[in-house]
Amino acid sequence: MTVAASGSGFLTLGQHEARAAAQRSVASGRFQRTLLVHGPAGAGKGAFIDDLLALLFCQAADPTGRPCNACRACRDARSRAHPDLVVGSPEAWRESRSTGESIVAAARRWLLEASTSPVAGDLRVVLIEGADRANEQIQNALLKALEEPAPRQMFILVADEPSLLLPTIRSRSQPLRIGTVARAELRAWLIDHERLPADQADALARISGGLSGRAIGYARSPGLLEWRRRTQAELLELMGRGRADRFSSARELLDGAGRLGLPAPDESDPIADDEPARVPGAAQRVAALLIADAWQGLARDLLLAAAGRAELTPSAQLVEGLDDARQGIAGDRLVAFIRLLDRIQDGLRTNAAPRLALEVAMLAWPTRPVRPVAG
Repeated sequence: MTVAASGSGFLTLGQHEARAAAQRSVASGRFQRTLLVHGPAGAGKGAFIDDLLALLFCQAADPTGRPCNACRACRDARSRAHPDLVVGSPEAWRESRSTGESIVAAARRWLLEASTSPVAGDLRVVLIEGADRANEQIQNALLKALEEPAPRQMFILVADEPSLLLPTIRSRSQPLRIGTVARAELRAWLIDHERLPADQADALARISGGLSGRAIGYARSPGLLEWRRRTQAELLELMGRGRADRFSSARELLDGAGRLGLPAPDESDPIADDEPARVPGAAQRVAALLIADAWQGLARDLLLAAAGRAELTPSAQLVEGLDDARQGIAGDRLVAFIRLLDRIQDGLRTNAAPRLALEVAMLAWPTRPVRPVAG
């Protein structure tokens, strides 16, 4: 997410600690040669990177006034068009392979090409998105580049799951964590910048769990919000249906999410050496992660409703029958299911089969007790 520049400073919503750390480092000239920007998918890492690039490339005379968001360097940085910026990712390296070239060889070639001297300023910035999605061989090649950087070269690594990076890469990096935003702050931002009514802004702030990127994505993609409503309504209905219906719905939900045509922030198709591109598999994994996220939100809200706090449940603002659905379902079963979804999401970020993962969740999804018919 890129916000139109208006005034000096960072434009990112929230992230006060990461922002202050970055600005202090630039003002003191003590930035490490490698930065690791990490945080959950949907937290707004892209917006923070825009700010960080503007900060690094800004030409304002006073370092304490950077980024000024007025000079050409700031504008070029935010549009990712600065001549001293190179951007790569595991997906881009796979796409750029020449005939017969492995993805590891393509990544090594890219890293070598990125090591040239700056042409417009004092710094060459190498931005690697989805660094945690690179395989071990690529990460070893990256580690060598980090250990022997070219003069006036800085690396920025972006990761959803920093634990997937080699420990030696993490130890050489200055971490900047991008996390959740206070609901009141996010709600106010949605009202002021996205022009949402107060009740809708509050609903999106709740549904997104404080993740600004996700909330703004919902605000700008009404179709995605409607899809989430339909999906959660169907999942509620499935609590009263059998295994055959659940398995059939797993396939239909996966197909429906795949037709959205919207990138999920968790997309992370594993990339191995010499592996051909698998667009359908990657798209299914994106769809499964979207479903798992909506499902987990629903399960957590059912748990809140079971604890007598239905008024705190964001899903209640999208689907009806939430309070009725939790009747007779033990809280420990919902807790176990939420933990299962955590493991399923971890598996989907690596190489779990999307449909099989959803079918496993369907089998564990609590069943609503059948109420006796009066009469």
